[in-house]
Amino acid sequence: MKRKMHVIKLISTTSDVNDLGDPITISTERTVFAEKKSIRQSEFYQAAATGLRPDLMFVVWSREYRGEQRLEYQGKEYSVIRTYEPNSEETEIICRGIVNKGE
Repeated sequence: MKRKMHVIKLISTTSDVNDLGDPITISTERTVFAEKKSIRQSEFYQAAATGLRPDLMFVVWSREYRGEQRLEYQGKEYSVIRTYEPNSEETEIICRGIVNKGE
């Protein structure tokens, strides 16, 4: 079966201090291809038990995922709830939509 691939941006952030001593956040984005999958029922209930609501799941090559905690898909930003490696080549990224950028 042929996989339908989607373009996502993996977003990593680091904190630093500018020349004036003010704290700043630096974001770095990388574009990768991912397979979009439905949230499994068990995943939904496990997340709900801890107060989270998963929206989407993507599968990316493990070698491309570097622990990013945010991603962008179709212009909307998502926070990574958790990741799972079902095998040595793939990483599942379970995420929820960000309503408030300060999340």
